Amino acid sequence: MPANHNIEVQEMMAVKNIHVEENQDNDVVRAQAAAGGTVHSRVKFEVFGEEMLEKSVKYSGNSGRVYLPPEWVGHRVKIIRID
Repeated sequence: MPANHNIEVQEMMAVKNIHVEENQDNDVVRAQAAAGGTVHSRVKFEVFGEEMLEKSVKYSGNSGRVYLPPEWVGHRVKIIRID
């Protein structure tokens, strides 16, 4: 891949807020990002917040559910699937 193509892909990924850790699948990730497709690789997120919990999603009808502390009601949260 030409060097200027890698720079273009990195710029496209930055616009999409995608930061990929270096691994052997980066060529596939770059190709998907360049094609405008969805990237299905592990990505690194940097998030600022007040508290963090790690929980498992439970079945709830046709979807999933995560229970959070009642003190969190009315506050904004971000959910990141880690596996």
